[in-house]
Formats: sequence, C-alpha cells, structure tokens
Amino acid sequence: MAEGHAPHHDYHLVAPSPWPIVGAVSAFVLAVGAITWMHGWAPWLMVIGAVGVLYTMFMWWRDVIHEAHAGDHTPVVQLHMRYGMMLFIASEVMFFVAWFWAFFNASLYPADPTMAARTELFAGQWPPENIIPFNPWHLPLINTLILLTSGTTVTWAHHSLLHNDRKGLVWGLLCTIVLGMLFTSIQAYEYGHAAFAFSQQAGGNVYGSVFFMATGFHGFHVIVGTIFLTVCLFRAMAGHFTPQQHFGFEAAAWYWHFVDVVWLFLFSCIYVWGSRGVTEFL
Repeated sequence: MAEGHAPHHDYHLVAPSPWPIVGAVSAFVLAVGAITWMHGWAPWLMVIGAVGVLYTMFMWWRDVIHEAHAGDHTPVVQLHMRYGMMLFIASEVMFFVAWFWAFFNASLYPADPTMAARTELFAGQWPPENIIPFNPWHLPLINTLILLTSGTTVTWAHHSLLHNDRKGLVWGLLCTIVLGMLFTSIQAYEYGHAAFAFSQQAGGNVYGSVFFMATGFHGFHVIVGTIFLTVCLFRAMAGHFTPQQHFGFEAAAWYWHFVDVVWLFLFSCIYVWGSRGVTEFL
C-alpha cells in the first residue's frame, strides 16, 4: 500500500505503540511496590509504578481519541471495540465471583465437621463471635440509593447524547461524577468506623478479610469509573461525541452500570444477608 493512501477495508491496523509494554512494566512495579510497602519498606516504588500506570492511561487514551477523530473507528472497528468491552466486563464479573465465593464459603459453613480449625475459628456461627457488622439500613442503604441514582443520571446523559442535547449530556455526566465521589467518601467514612477492621497484629479475622476484599475492590472500581466518566465529561465539553459515534462514553456507561449491579449484590448478600442473626449494630 502506498504511503498516504487510505486502506480499502473497514479494519484499523494500529500503529506501533509503546504503551502496552510501558503499562505492563508500570503495573509490575506498582504491584511489587505495594507488596514491599506492606512489608515495611518505603512506598516510593509503589508511587513510581502508580505514576507510570496513570501516565500510560493518559497517553493511551489520548492516542485512541486521536484515532477516533482521524476516522479510524469505522462501524466494524466500533463493533469489535464493543465486543472487547463486553469481554472485559465479563472478566470483571468472574473477578467478583471469587470474592462472593469466599464469602459464601465462610458464611454458609461456619461449623464444618470436616474442618475442625474452621469450626473453632468461627465458634460455629456467622458472623463469627465478637464481630459486630454494620447496620445495612444506615450508611450502606444510603450508598445504595446514591449508586442507583447515579445509574439514572448516566442514563440521562446517554439519552441526551443520542438526541444531540449537549447540555443534558454535560449535566448528566457531572451529576454522575458527583454521586460517585459522594459514594466513595461515605465508604471511606464507613471503613474508618468498622469495628471488625482487619488487624495483622491481632491475627486478623475472616469476616473483615472477605468484607474488605469484596467491598474494597468494588470501591476501587467506583473510583476507576468516576475517572472514566470525568474523561468523558471533558471530552463532551470539548464537543467530541456525536449521536452516531460515541463509543468512549458508551463504554464508560456500561462500566458504571456494571458497578451498580455488583453493588446491589454486595448490599443484598454481604450487608443484609451476611449480618443475619446479629441484633447489635453500629
């Protein structure tokens, strides 16, 4: 193909990019830095890895946006990008299945006759003895209402975009971002007042481990989704999206709805069902 001529097909051949290898190395440094920080080392290695990951995200997003404006995202390419986002969300579903599995494995069989150590650890009950869970009808319920409301605002933004209502798109995204930040703030406050906080010095506890792993990773996904939507907000204010081509926003909306659905399962299973039999709440 002669240089400067457009390809005679609907597929986009990505130009050589440094970001996959830079992102992989940065993620590795971030993981190693986090592990060493947990073992008493200075957090500088983790900070370097985090900066590298954030820089890769910014630059890679920039390149993809340039490709979209250059006309490389044909209908076929957009379809395949949607397939990719669907597979990514499917992998995230399986990621959370692991934490739900750990929770139900511990909570459904607190007195397993084949596992004497578990029976002794849990004292044959769930939640374990001396564990006082959160009242699900206080802060967890407020956060549930916040996320459900954010699902409606991001849908409002999507509907506005399809009807070329730029003002509605911006306001819908802005409301969703504010609600996401509010959710994160309330969860941080909740974590700071957890009576079952994991303590390495005290030997830790199973309830705290599964609670913080499941809800904590969800909180991390809320932060990622908030950043994702913030990028979309700046792009919307710059007039990047059109009713015909807006995969970047659509992917962010799908991700946010996924976060909402996962929280409904977390609230129903870990907060409500997981605190059954406990009469004293925070």
